[in-house]
Amino acid sequence: MMPDPNDLPDFFDSTPVDPIQSATGGTKSPAAKTKKKAGFYLSLHVIERFDRKFHELKLAGAAIDNKSMLLEAALSFALDDLDRGEKSKVLRRL
Repeated sequence: MMPDPNDLPDFFDSTPVDPIQSATGGTKSPAAKTKKKAGFYLSLHVIERFDRKFHELKLAGAAIDNKSMLLEAALSFALDDLDRGEKSKVLRRL
């Protein structure tokens, strides 16, 4: 079926889709409003491993909405581990 030529996106719309809200799952929770994009450099190995794990978890039916959610959970665990001081696995890895 051919798309309706009258149903084209309005590129000058004053209320376009917000990419940040799309990436963070919209404004379902107050936390979504406080998210901010961050830029980091990661090795290709880590990026590929992260992507693979994300897709494995999605296929397994894990309750993960997006990659940001998985990364935030992983960073929280790493930061909790760093709080352990000398017992930290992350510090030993560095």
